[in-house]
Amino acid sequence: MSADVLVVGGGAAGLACAVAAARRGRSVILLERYGFSGGAAVAGLSGTVCGLYAASDRRNAPPEQVAHGFVDEFLGLMEEKGGITGPVAYGKTYTRVHDPHVWREAADHLLGAEAKIRVLYHATVTGVIADGDHVAGVHVFTKQGPLEVRARITVDASGDADVAAMAGRALTKGRDGAIQNPTMIFRVLGVDVPRFLEAHGPDSILDERVSHLISDLNASGAYHLPRAKIFLFTTPRPGELLCNATRIIGADGRELDATRAADLSEAEVQGRRQVREYARFIRDHIAGCEASFVNDTGVQVGIRQTWQIVGVDRLMNDDVTSARKRPDGICRSPWPIELHSGAKPKLHWILDDYYEVPLNCFIPATGTGLIMAGRCLSAEHEAMASARVTAQCFGYGQAMGLVADQLCADPSRMPTGADIRSELNRLGAALD
Repeated sequence: MSADVLVVGGGAAGLACAVAAARRGRSVILLERYGFSGGAAVAGLSGTVCGLYAASDRRNAPPEQVAHGFVDEFLGLMEEKGGITGPVAYGKTYTRVHDPHVWREAADHLLGAEAKIRVLYHATVTGVIADGDHVAGVHVFTKQGPLEVRARITVDASGDADVAAMAGRALTKGRDGAIQNPTMIFRVLGVDVPRFLEAHGPDSILDERVSHLISDLNASGAYHLPRAKIFLFTTPRPGELLCNATRIIGADGRELDATRAADLSEAEVQGRRQVREYARFIRDHIAGCEASFVNDTGVQVGIRQTWQIVGVDRLMNDDVTSARKRPDGICRSPWPIELHSGAKPKLHWILDDYYEVPLNCFIPATGTGLIMAGRCLSAEHEAMASARVTAQCFGYGQAMGLVADQLCADPSRMPTGADIRSELNRLGAALD
């Protein structure tokens, strides 16, 4: 098999990248290891489109959307299908909660509408096809057996920099190897949502009363709940809450590393155990949830961070905290630095502002034929904890689809961030 552009991974970044390249007239092959698109948003059940809205300390500040582009098209399609909420309060900002089944259908629609995209589900990349330091495609294992997929440009949208790792590109991982812990997200049905909202208010981050209660119950031995600060979101479906509550740590007390096979396997088992314990707590102690029950968990444990590339440029912590704007920025992000480790997630807010992510964070420092899209961008640990979220991944993917198109036209000239920014503005990204 061959195409102009090969996209590995069908999450938010991979979907946007494939569609953007196809709309420029490029033939595209999209490889996805599951039987559906959605990545962390669906398989990991992250369940929210974060990163759309500015944060503010102003009381009752209305949602102010600052991230635009392909994400607007996707959200519009989800709205038509009744698969996404309006803005839901999340601390100082807002997010939107989606139905993962509708997400799959929306992705199917977008991919199916582009005749130049061929999608191959249940396809696992096992290695790269290389000519020296140039990536010419990948080896894939399917139910038919092994295949070779060749392309002029390969886009690694795997989330974990899988293709970059196989190609021998330089990588980093967290802060000195320490990464954010995985979470098994779950949904509960049977909730009296009006009673829940009356008791706990509209903010999906439950208040300190709940955190103190969890700490007290842990101390008494009545429950084992390793995370005290929990997030419960109303969803598009009646009587349902999306629960971001677990903190998955190993039996030896370590934050588990999803790049290690044994750790990832342990995380799945520990995650399912914690889901039952948190669901018991929610049923016993959260108003409106007395008759609730677990409806679903992620297909896999939710992963926030694994490998990231060493890029031509790097998103620095100061870029985020200073809300830096730059002429080569290809995506806005207003999302806080959201670090998940220890008993309580830590949030550093960017108030009434946003920063911009430069194009060259997605270009490996060495080699040709391979570019990146999604959360495996080149970034410092804390910066990545802001830049990794869904709305931004849509933006990264759209931008890198345009980069792939231009590299197909002229492999010797990497487009500049200003070039891509201008084209994204023409497509509605509203960066200027």
